[in-house]
Amino acid sequence: MESTPENNIMDDFTEEIRELLSPNSVEDARLVQKGLMLYRQGLVTQLHKEKDEVTAVVQDVTPVKVLLDLSFYTLSECSCPYEGWCRHKMAVFFAAYAKVGSVSDWVTAWREPMQEKKELTNWGMQTAKDLIKANGVLKPDYSRWVHSFEVSFDTLLATEKYTSPYVIPELFDIFSRRIQASAPVEQEWRMLYDLIGIVVSFRKLAVLTEELGHGEEMVKRVYLHLFHNLMDDAEELVGKFGVQSLPFAFDEFIEKLKDDAFELLTCASVLEYERIYLYRLLWASLFKKKPWREAELEKIQARGKELQDWENPLPLVAGRIHLNFLLQNDELALKMLGMINDATFTPYLVYWIDYLSQLKAWRRVGPLVDLFLQKIKGYLEVLGGYRSCTTFTRTALRAIASYCAESDRADLYERALLQTLPYSFSEYEYLLFERGQYDRWGELHAFVGMEFYDLPKDKLKIVEKERPEVLLAMLHQTAQREIDQKNRASYRMAVRHLKKLRTIYKKLKRVDDWQYFLDTLMERTKRLRAFHEECKRSKLIEVSTE
Repeated sequence: MESTPENNIMDDFTEEIRELLSPNSVEDARLVQKGLMLYRQGLVTQLHKEKDEVTAVVQDVTPVKVLLDLSFYTLSECSCPYEGWCRHKMAVFFAAYAKVGSVSDWVTAWREPMQEKKELTNWGMQTAKDLIKANGVLKPDYSRWVHSFEVSFDTLLATEKYTSPYVIPELFDIFSRRIQASAPVEQEWRMLYDLIGIVVSFRKLAVLTEELGHGEEMVKRVYLHLFHNLMDDAEELVGKFGVQSLPFAFDEFIEKLKDDAFELLTCASVLEYERIYLYRLLWASLFKKKPWREAELEKIQARGKELQDWENPLPLVAGRIHLNFLLQNDELALKMLGMINDATFTPYLVYWIDYLSQLKAWRRVGPLVDLFLQKIKGYLEVLGGYRSCTTFTRTALRAIASYCAESDRADLYERALLQTLPYSFSEYEYLLFERGQYDRWGELHAFVGMEFYDLPKDKLKIVEKERPEVLLAMLHQTAQREIDQKNRASYRMAVRHLKKLRTIYKKLKRVDDWQYFLDTLMERTKRLRAFHEECKRSKLIEVSTE
């Protein structure tokens, strides 16, 4: 870069920002990540530089105006309510720096300060591979484990060389095998090591996803399974911890993991469902001490007040509701749920219904099920896609089925079936048939547009024997649809249904009704010569007029 007074001012300012922000600080790392995301998404507009000032507008949730004073960074201004160096100033800094240098190089250099390299030298481990190897032979140490995971992850995945989403699964697999190969020998310590590795890997991968700007559809198509695999592995490990006594030496590790788990709610703005899932799992099954949960709730409340309207608070809200349920503050949790108008939050209720049902806390489940049924229809409208809606409906019905059975609330279960039609058709059809409510069973098939010949033959025989009149309306509709097709094949099919109708009318001893219907039909279709020919060929007219 050419040395000019203008560039020298930017160099000095850049060095001041580098010294201001520490890569070892979680808060500073988050700030840099968010500023980088705003810049890379092209949300910095109207950038203008004059002498030692840079001005711009950042199109955040609410547009903000930013002024950077390159001579005295403390005099820089932003119209957002945050005091100090905010993400909007960071984003404008990146936009201005891009005019004279590489933003990616700056971020990489900032993440790998000389101090970190000296620490690695002192340990005699210059590479992430060497650092990971130490975990298998040295005394278990939480900070060293986390540090080694992060360094290995950054070395393999968080580099400028690999930004395509298609290489992430392969690189992550290498990273996973590397840390697995260096796990502690003792089985109990290995399980804890694995769980800590999952939380760190999950957080780092979520942050990387946001930094690289990979969209939801891209992640879903290419490497969302990595997050889901981590979630499944975490659930399996937590389950193992729950059925055995943990050594006292674990206490310090679990407490530190508890503190780090908070970052699952705040580390990124993407992958909300996955981050909330892992956070809930850890707090429900591993972090069980009441004082811990109370302190965590206070921490979430404090962070929520700081963010106000400047961030999407959904993960924090979910975390707060979850902890209130864990602390049995159900009234407050339900009140918060009732205030949420975002339909996309509805699936989270299924988890809490399942959780309380597993505890057999049926009195606590009831109000949650009632609230859920108020919201499910709106969520299905937002969800869209028949297959997605059907899958979610089945999951929801399974969740409330235990409560309805234990509380003798068959009416509530049927209400859920009605509210989720047509996606609950299979479950509702089965219920009505088992109850012997054949008339409503027939109405349900008609409601979803089921043709007579689509009905299950085994059930059709039973209904025809027990309540044949239920089939009349459906046969009439199906025969008429075939006639309306106005071709020879459909006329033949219509005649088949009409003959079935005749059989049922005779069985019900309503021959006069059948004759009246047939005469009317023949008169109405007298211009459909081919249809009449099919009626004669099948002897439908001759038999009916004898």
